[in-house]
Amino acid sequence: MTLREPESMEECVYFTNRAIDNGHAKAWVFREKCPKCKKGMMSKPFDEKAGKFKTRATEYVCPECKHSVEKEEYEGTLTANIAYTCPHCKHKGETQIPYKRKTFKGVPSLIFECSSCKEKVGVTKKMKEAKGKKSKAPIDLDDE
Repeated sequence: MTLREPESMEECVYFTNRAIDNGHAKAWVFREKCPKCKKGMMSKPFDEKAGKFKTRATEYVCPECKHSVEKEEYEGTLTANIAYTCPHCKHKGETQIPYKRKTFKGVPSLIFECSSCKEKVGVTKKMKEAKGKKSKAPIDLDDE
């Protein structure tokens, strides 16, 4: 399977390029056409005064017909494309998963399985570090 990579960020709802331990992952989600008019590409509302998109908006709007869809409803229909090098077995592969973040090691992540070793790999949100187990300070018995 060969995934089509985006030519510009304007065709994407989400794009990231992450280093994951000894591997890496590039993930992107393409914008979809309007479900009503099938012409325009859904995007966040555009603020004419500021001259940019409203990044914290809770809806997506079609620029052609002004049809709006709630963020959760729209993002639930999207598919994430991931090209990766597995941090466990160094296998290079590509996969598609639903665009839905789940908690992985305490961090919201897009979780997929390596096609070779079947280990779970998470593409974290906003460069957060995965939480590990905290170890207690070593006890020194020689001080008695």
